[in-house]
Amino acid sequence: MPKKIKRQDALDYHSEGRPGKIEVIPTKPSNSQRDLSIAYSPGVADPCLAISNNKDDVFKYTAKGNLVAVISNGTAVLGLGDIGPEASKPVMEGKGVLFKIFADIDVFDLELNAKDPELFIQTVKALEPTFGGINLEDISAPECFEIEQRLKEQLDIPIMHDDQHGTAIITAAALLNSLELVDKNIEDVRVVFNGAGASAISCAKLYISCGVKPENLIMCDSKGVISKSRTNLTEEKKQFIADTNFETLEDAIKDADVFVGLSKGGVVSQKMVKSMAKNPVVFALANPDPEISYKEATSARKDIIMATGRSDNPNQVNNVLGFPFIFRGALDVRAKKINEEMKLAAVHAIAELAKEPVPEIVNMAYNQDNMQFGKDYIIPKPFDPRLIYKVSPAVAKAAMDSGVARIHIEDWDSYKEELISRLSRDDKFIRLAQEKARSKPQRVVLAEGDNLKVLKAAQIAVEENLAKPILLGKREIIERLIKEHNLGIEDLPILDTFDSPDLSEKYAQLLFEKRKRKGVTLFDARKQVRDRNYFGAAMLEAGEADAFVSGLTRKYTEVLKPLFELIGTDADTKKVSGMYIMLSKKGPMFFADTTINENPTAEEIVDITLEAATILKRINVKPKIALLSYSNFGSSNQPEAVKMQKATAILRRDHPDLIVDGEMQANFALNNELLNETFPFSDLVKFKPNTFIFPNLAAGNIAYKMLQSQGAAEALGPVLIGIRKPAHILQMGSSVREIVNMITLASVDAQTRKTKSSK
Repeated sequence: MPKKIKRQDALDYHSEGRPGKIEVIPTKPSNSQRDLSIAYSPGVADPCLAISNNKDDVFKYTAKGNLVAVISNGTAVLGLGDIGPEASKPVMEGKGVLFKIFADIDVFDLELNAKDPELFIQTVKALEPTFGGINLEDISAPECFEIEQRLKEQLDIPIMHDDQHGTAIITAAALLNSLELVDKNIEDVRVVFNGAGASAISCAKLYISCGVKPENLIMCDSKGVISKSRTNLTEEKKQFIADTNFETLEDAIKDADVFVGLSKGGVVSQKMVKSMAKNPVVFALANPDPEISYKEATSARKDIIMATGRSDNPNQVNNVLGFPFIFRGALDVRAKKINEEMKLAAVHAIAELAKEPVPEIVNMAYNQDNMQFGKDYIIPKPFDPRLIYKVSPAVAKAAMDSGVARIHIEDWDSYKEELISRLSRDDKFIRLAQEKARSKPQRVVLAEGDNLKVLKAAQIAVEENLAKPILLGKREIIERLIKEHNLGIEDLPILDTFDSPDLSEKYAQLLFEKRKRKGVTLFDARKQVRDRNYFGAAMLEAGEADAFVSGLTRKYTEVLKPLFELIGTDADTKKVSGMYIMLSKKGPMFFADTTINENPTAEEIVDITLEAATILKRINVKPKIALLSYSNFGSSNQPEAVKMQKATAILRRDHPDLIVDGEMQANFALNNELLNETFPFSDLVKFKPNTFIFPNLAAGNIAYKMLQSQGAAEALGPVLIGIRKPAHILQMGSSVREIVNMITLASVDAQTRKTKSSK
């Protein structure tokens, strides 16, 4: 789990540029007067009249079918309590971001000044025509129970209070799998809860639906066991009155099979865990500190199955495993509600997914060789890309079978493909890279360590555990900037090339040995290693750093030269090239060559393509390659077009397993419908290209810079292809975010190379 985020960093993130985290973007053309006349008056009258004749046409002609309202009154926000509707807005915007990046669901967040349940209910009822679904959030108990129940009864769109049901669904899946592993029957186990709020009560109800017997369930609140001796209980708690003489949690947990904590940190001792039955299941879900830590619990019992809400422990219970995909399935069949059948379908889909072979991309992200179902893997990982096409169809089918779906899905294979296509966003690429980097952070030397942007990126890399930065630069400048800006990275190693005589001499000797027959004297080498790019490259070559990043303030060629001279190319590399990763809203695009080869031959294009494909496979991305030109499939006999035609022919002949086609114009490569309509024979009709090979340096360089400058994509790179060790060059003027992304990529590159060399 990343270190605590600094207050100012959080405030800056939310305030810089456009305030907040979300915006509304038109989905239809709006460039001409005709477009505007259709979008509004007079053209808009036609869909209005169609909807007035058939109310369900609102799903056909508006965004309602993919629009969820995240609604709160700010009375129970995270761990902050009743902070009011305005103060809850950043959280609701954040929930909207999660809906979008995990399930491509659009969100309006609504913060209501309505503590009175009746006012809240009537307000939300009036909003029903706008939304396809409603996610209630951070509403205090017991009001949240009444609000959700009455809205579900009175509205014909799916409604879920995630604070209640999200944790219930995820932990129910974890419970089923845990009991399977220890060979216990759910009808026989005794379950103890600590905490009796909205989430705990919903968990208990769902566990009973899954098979736990009510008489085998004991719930504790802050005053002890909820039993017949207790008075003044809420209606919700009365459902869980136990016929027992137990008074305290310590009494109740003895000989229990399952403990579920939804209370506060530190309330469960090792002694209490030791008193539980054989093969106990413990879900300690208080955040940020669980009822008992993972280390304490597993030290107390070797036979324990343990889950927490923390990402730095196995079996993280994270609501993002559920709510995006539950709403996705409900929206896709225009469900009238989210019922018990749909929740149970989600439970079983999540549970079953954990038993399936884990894709390599997930193993890589979490730095595992063979993650498989067992006590340390009872539920899927939050970034598992299969969740959307496993959970959402299960929920949709349950809605259909239980009679709450307005429409039915007939072609489930096509639906799966549609769901997969919704995930082709840059966010997942970066998140998976960050997860892998965190699993084993590498030493990354930053040659421009006395630059504030680089230092800020180093701070984030340390706080997020993405890498172990080594700072090169003027020591006094680095120390002053760290102190002035309260970066908190004083413990990072700092190397000044003018104040490290032993290392400088060592690296000078290294450079001299490599270049002495290339006209470099020892005197020259000693002078050159004072340059931080030479010094950093020498550190990498000497094995005293795992990766190298530079280029923020220096010309590309100035950084590239030391890498060639000290590190050199891979043994099997025929052509070094540069690749930009363009992070667009439609997914990552890989552009090559964009930085080195001015006018490559057809054979060199082949080499560049193969090297790019190798890099993509190394980061577990399947390359689907388009060779670009101004012509399509032999329509021109000019030299540049012929070159790309020849390269395509060689690739298709010698590498039949590679998905590649060309030569083609960029618009056909980017638009599968257009490609299918005009050139249906192309191998790329079935595969949306993600890798684009340019005929010359000018084309590639212009393309990526235009996309970047227009805000259509964020550029990550250039990634050097063919260099023998992990060395990457920033574009001049990169943002802090771009530097962090490059540090992440460098750390992952170093990890992957080490893993490959050890096999």
